[in-house]
Amino acid sequence: MMSQKISWFGKTSLGIGFFFLYAPIVILMIYSFNASKLVTVWGGFSTHWYGELFRDEAVMSALGLSLKVALLSSVMAVALGTIAGMVLARFGRFRGKSLFAGMITAPMVMPEVITGLSMLLLFVQMQQWFGFPEERGVLTIWVGHVTLCMAYVTVVIRSRLVEMDRSVEEAAMDLGARPMKVFFVITLPLIAPALASGFLLAFTLSLDDLVITAFLSGPGSTTLPQLIFSRVRLGLNPEINALATITVLVVGTLVIVANRVMARAEKKRRLLAA
Repeated sequence: MMSQKISWFGKTSLGIGFFFLYAPIVILMIYSFNASKLVTVWGGFSTHWYGELFRDEAVMSALGLSLKVALLSSVMAVALGTIAGMVLARFGRFRGKSLFAGMITAPMVMPEVITGLSMLLLFVQMQQWFGFPEERGVLTIWVGHVTLCMAYVTVVIRSRLVEMDRSVEEAAMDLGARPMKVFFVITLPLIAPALASGFLLAFTLSLDDLVITAFLSGPGSTTLPQLIFSRVRLGLNPEINALATITVLVVGTLVIVANRVMARAEKKRRLLAA
């Protein structure tokens, strides 16, 4: 099949789109090496603000908490999303399936302020009835993030399961393999790229979330987005530029590595299928 050439209009539109997407990020990264305290005035090249960033205990504490919550939320979201995706993709029609599917995907379309407020009221009521949770903190933030991330992971995994060829699974079951063994030995490796995509998506959503976290956090449980938002309100700080630059580089590296791993896995799967 011959590849079609992109027209000049398409190239121009693509270039403008990429410019508006990535030009602000590039400018931010450049100004993270600004020696001046004023983020809009170039005062010469310096790595001073990177040193200040790593000496800022509040930022390091908030970053550690955000990474911890994001990692735990992603793992649980992938586990629950895999189960929900299997139910929606493989269990056919059952009573209440439409309601179940709607409840799973509701956090995706519902405003986060509504989700955060409803979960806050839930935890307050649970505390009055059962005395648990004792206070808002890491646990409540984690539950809120899992609720949000699971919806996105479910959609990714369900899509992969629907389009997957089930002939290998059926052959294994015909040869006497039990359903659980088929799932762990055959199904999971085949949907591994979807699991990795769901994990990265959930990790990014959790690390970036501010609205739900603001409702569910308490004293001593300030995440990185909350800290950045509070500091930006008081004025831009070059430390934030340095932090954003490191975040972009780390996330970009993870995305590139994950894409390469998934591309190799997909290529290997196609070769085996052929």
